[in-house]
Amino acid sequence: RISELIGRLLASDNDAALESALDQLWAQQPQAYDHLMDMVEQHTESATLEHRGAPHDVLLIAAPVLAWSRFAIPSPVLPQPVLDALRVQLQAHLLASGARLGLADYLFSPDQLPAGYGKTLAFAERLWAAALEGRDLRVDPRELPETQRFLSDTRYLLAAVAVPRGAPVFRWQEDDGSRDQAAKAWAAQATPTLQQALPGCVCEPVAPDAYYSAWRRADRLGRPFALASAVAFLRGTLDVEPSQLRAVVAPFHDRQLEEYRVGFTRREKSDVLYGVVWALVGSEDETSDSVGEIRRVLGSAGVTDVVEVEHRFPLEYCDDCGAPLFPSPEGEAVHAEMPESSEPAPSHLH
Repeated sequence: RISELIGRLLASDNDAALESALDQLWAQQPQAYDHLMDMVEQHTESATLEHRGAPHDVLLIAAPVLAWSRFAIPSPVLPQPVLDALRVQLQAHLLASGARLGLADYLFSPDQLPAGYGKTLAFAERLWAAALEGRDLRVDPRELPETQRFLSDTRYLLAAVAVPRGAPVFRWQEDDGSRDQAAKAWAAQATPTLQQALPGCVCEPVAPDAYYSAWRRADRLGRPFALASAVAFLRGTLDVEPSQLRAVVAPFHDRQLEEYRVGFTRREKSDVLYGVVWALVGSEDETSDSVGEIRRVLGSAGVTDVVEVEHRFPLEYCDDCGAPLFPSPEGEAVHAEMPESSEPAPSHLH
């Protein structure tokens, strides 16, 4: 009965009722919240449809692409040769034998993904129909919102897979399949292909998965990628070695801990040049070793001078431009400012 109700609410694009139920369970019954969230996501990203008289399982999938650039990261319509190459690579390395594939011909920014469960389902239904017919889905970029500019960001290749009911969807679900091998093959093959669609960017493809799983994985992997990107950006723009940088890490709270922010300065100087937001995801909270993970990522990027500020900062943003404020070595939340002589930088950094 709950499943039927979820289906009716999604079909009528009634996200408010679903979100109200989830909000109440989040505060009162976390385990029930997890179960209901699983059911909502399952109804949104998967279904069983008839095709040529036989039932088929259909699944909305996403292939995230982590990218950074000194220039604006594009959200492009994919040229047919790129789309054809991605189709071959997905079917060769990621999808089970005999799976039908429908690809959207666009790389979506996070701002351009369908907003809410109902709209996600409506988009999924269009892709499911394309997958059952083995064709691509054309996307009109004029119908999408504009993309905010960040130094480091994620782009999403969206697709749908259709298989006979009960058959494997992904290569690693087959008897001789390996998830690690499939992910490595995808990264090796897809990187040069996606590079054609994202000129001037450093790209790191993430293995495709069911839509919400891929989205959450991209959120996690995007944090260390953004830190490493910031170090590379500062190194190239200011001609400064990572060992000459200092990172200041501090917690930022609303009603609870929401995120850590990392401000970058030159060693022995206090001016914050740039900053990165490390948002908490999933079940992470104050007991998680987020600072330890941040230190490990910075160390791998060559930044060894890391200062932890234990002061609880409020979740503050610049009144003029809306940019987040970042911690300084003196324990203040300040605006990050690149030197005037340096190249223009993106307005924000994830």
